[in-house]
Amino acid sequence: MRRLRRWALVAAAAGLGTATGYAVDASADPHGALGPGVVRVEIGIEHSRFSVGRLRVVEGTLLELVVRNDDPIAHELVVGPPSVQRAHEDGAEQRHPPVPGEVSVAPGERGFTFATFDEPGVVAYACHLPGHVAYGMAGEIEVVAAP
Repeated sequence: MRRLRRWALVAAAAGLGTATGYAVDASADPHGALGPGVVRVEIGIEHSRFSVGRLRVVEGTLLELVVRNDDPIAHELVVGPPSVQRAHEDGAEQRHPPVPGEVSVAPGERGFTFATFDEPGVVAYACHLPGHVAYGMAGEIEVVAAP
């Protein structure tokens, strides 16, 4: 993907009061893609696994990601192209500041982040804390062309 534009949390907080739910948007596209527009998706974490392994979104979609950690240990969710994933793969960053596309979630807590997908392709998300990707804490967001 040439470009993954992420929105600042301030801009997102100001304009996301009208976010729609996952199930409503999933029916908008016959191929099961969410969006375009603002779409809220909740991703649960239990037994060091994401509840969602793959998402399909229409280009031009802003995902509001709500991450619910039901594990007794901390996790993170980092969304981005290979360069972003490589920058986090050593798992050295134990807590993420509020950066769009990245969130740390303490045990029993919820975290929020946002990402906008402008071009067709595949974008990864993962938990890069030590050993978590190897255990399977990774997923993909397929971005499809707008109809």
